[in-house]
Amino acid sequence: MSNNIRISILAPLTPTVEQTPHGKPSVDWMRQYWRTRLADVTPEKPDLVALPEMCDEFSPLSNEVRLQYLDERGDTLLELFADHARRHSCYLTYPAVRELPDGTRRNSTQLLDRKGELVAIYNKNHCVVQETTEAGILNGCRACIAETDFGRVGFAICFDLNFDPLRLQYADLSPDVLVFSSVYHGGLMQQVWAYTCQTHFIGAVAGLPSGIINPIGETIAQTTNYRDHVSSIVNLDCTVAHYDCNWEKFAELRETHGAGVTIDDPGLLASVLITNHMNDTTIDQLVDTFGIERRRDYMKRALAFHTAPGHRETSG
Repeated sequence: MSNNIRISILAPLTPTVEQTPHGKPSVDWMRQYWRTRLADVTPEKPDLVALPEMCDEFSPLSNEVRLQYLDERGDTLLELFADHARRHSCYLTYPAVRELPDGTRRNSTQLLDRKGELVAIYNKNHCVVQETTEAGILNGCRACIAETDFGRVGFAICFDLNFDPLRLQYADLSPDVLVFSSVYHGGLMQQVWAYTCQTHFIGAVAGLPSGIINPIGETIAQTTNYRDHVSSIVNLDCTVAHYDCNWEKFAELRETHGAGVTIDDPGLLASVLITNHMNDTTIDQLVDTFGIERRRDYMKRALAFHTAPGHRETSG
């Protein structure tokens, strides 16, 4: 059935050290800062709130002062965000540097559920070298999928966007939503990830254009130079299909269900996004009923055919 959720992105510039005193007062300042900023999207009643990478730090800081601040901060901001998620019954991503019991650190995205409980932690798989050499932040070693009440959520952080192995893991895992928290935008790589993983890509990038990209690479909501936050309703009951072998089936689907479905064609891509708006069926049922082959299945079938005996040359 139609699966509409409201997603809010809140991606302000990283606060500067000139804005706050040092020591414990800096933690108090950050707490009040995020209380105020969260109010920018609370009226939207989002199901999911996405924040940028290392959202509770200041810039610029020497490595020594930064680590002192992180020690002082502890779980203070985690508790604040958990309380917000609980009071407003929303999921919330909290991207921050964590210290583990062995003294090493991770650059993580922590997902809080509607009860304020921590339900998933993704550790950045591809840290910038200096993160490890200067701050003891180790690289994560796997993708992460969180099961929520609206669908499957995956995560990536900043430099991750440049590395194919992680992207291809998520392509196999098929998340409904992929949350990207960052201080680096990534440009066209955002569309590449959205299309490869056939997912709604949620980019929360500190101080830079942040928004929602659908599974065929179209931007459907974005922050502006005036507003560093944006909210939008997204229907996750959708799938991507290639035109090959599906032309007549798309026409039959339109003729049968009319406005109950949309078939979004971005042009030039030879693929479309089919979205179900009805409450008495699902996109899976529609695909099965009309015999529509999803893009990922079509590509797997084509690749298997290309490599089958007798279908390719035996020498270069």
